[in-house]
Amino acid sequence: MASVNKVILVGNCGRDPEIKYLPSGMAVCDVSIATSSKRKDKSGEYVEETQWHRVKFFDKLAEIVGKFVTKGSPIYIEGRITYGKYTNKDGNEVNTCDIVADQMQMLGGKPQGDAPRAPRQEDPVRQAQQRSNSGFDDMDDESIPF
Repeated sequence: MASVNKVILVGNCGRDPEIKYLPSGMAVCDVSIATSSKRKDKSGEYVEETQWHRVKFFDKLAEIVGKFVTKGSPIYIEGRITYGKYTNKDGNEVNTCDIVADQMQMLGGKPQGDAPRAPRQEDPVRQAQQRSNSGFDDMDDESIPF
């Protein structure tokens, strides 16, 4: 039986991307993405609910996100959901839920804030998507030290 682990998010970046490099030289970029939905409560009033998602990008796509995406940027991502555990410094076990993105598209027009977006020479997002789809599918989450 086939299985699918696919996540699609459309939201806004909650903070500027944080880019780090593994000892192998591979770039890893972390962002938080906010998604919102509206629903009616018992009194008939609309209530907006915001969910925050931790998203990780790797390799060339991580470098592109670190260069072009800023806090408040509307963004579309596709990836897979991963779960993990670690023990914090107080000795408590903490569960994590991350999205490992393999595709990204910046949405909207002008960037928010004072940081101007660098001009595009070609379509770096599409190039990174093509590169990121070659080689990371067979990596298991335990082999990535974060």
